[in-house]
Amino acid sequence: MPNEQLLAVGTAAMLPCDGAVDIDPRHPTTHPGFQLHVSIEDGAVVAADVRVGLMHRSAEKLFESRDLRQAMLLADRHDWLSSFSSEVSVALAAEAALGITPPERATWTRMLLLEIERVAALLPFLAPVAGPARAEAERLREQLVTALEAVTGSRMHPAFTRIGGVAAAVDMADRERIRTTLDVVESALPAIMEGVEAETADLAGLAPLTTEAALEYGLGGPVGRASGVDWDLRRDEPYLLYDELAELVQVPVHSGGDARARYAAMLDQIPLAVRLAGASLDRLDSLGDGPIDVPLPKVVRLPEGMTYTAVEGPIGVAGCLLVGAGDKHPWRMKIRSASFATMSAMGTALVGVPMGSLGDAVMSFPVVMGDVDR
Repeated sequence: MPNEQLLAVGTAAMLPCDGAVDIDPRHPTTHPGFQLHVSIEDGAVVAADVRVGLMHRSAEKLFESRDLRQAMLLADRHDWLSSFSSEVSVALAAEAALGITPPERATWTRMLLLEIERVAALLPFLAPVAGPARAEAERLREQLVTALEAVTGSRMHPAFTRIGGVAAAVDMADRERIRTTLDVVESALPAIMEGVEAETADLAGLAPLTTEAALEYGLGGPVGRASGVDWDLRRDEPYLLYDELAELVQVPVHSGGDARARYAAMLDQIPLAVRLAGASLDRLDSLGDGPIDVPLPKVVRLPEGMTYTAVEGPIGVAGCLLVGAGDKHPWRMKIRSASFATMSAMGTALVGVPMGSLGDAVMSFPVVMGDVDR
């Protein structure tokens, strides 16, 4: 008979459990953690049930009780590593429903910050497996977050996106700081890539997820591409002005579907993000001064109807469904989060994993628990 155990990941170890999964304490998955019910036979997992919901905060219902502009302040609080992606997904849905087109300068600003955030959001997942380059990866993230803070005024919850644009222009000094930071990323990237590739070489074959399973769970982003899903919204369903940079959006796809492939797919995002951020900076430089938003009436009412928009977030697709009924607040708001889709698939991938490698397998899935327990 299989041995049944309730294991804890991260701070969930403070709750009753049979043991804790060995995970690097600074890995984002540990904040605040989750429970994992496993059946073990001959030292390997034969069934896994991922149990979430330890920090459910009713984010969607909070959205529905506020007007659209107030709701924007909540949009960046469930995925605290990809806050700007969450803001933009909500803003795009509201703008589509209202028939608003933001100024070009605002759109290139959004793209610039999205791509900088993409690198900053992926480095915490990569740093624990970067070997000797770990400290460099952590320093690099600090520089990126500092650059974002200089523009938005916040390190974690920028609240910078507005319906119809952005809160402020990126001035020349900030653009130069960002350009210098992107140069630092390019210089540091080879060492980080070498460290991650060396540290994850022995993870080949661990916790594989087939292409069919990835599609069934609706996985995109690095987890989907690690399993052979050739899908990137920036290329396949362009939003903002990504269609003007189509020649840059070259996204590698992997076939292994295992832990090593997931880390490789995360690494792939960084040089692409640097190229896209650099191109966005160039466009901002060429535009000069101009409007950064569309003036809105004092009360913004969401027209009757349903709107869905999505963006290519750092760890997968971040979507927003808005249903309006002519009021100043949404009748219904639904978040499509990358982390929830990834967690749903994790239990399938863990079957067959040796217990001694369970921590390594879990760490290979980029997840932010606030994006799950929203």
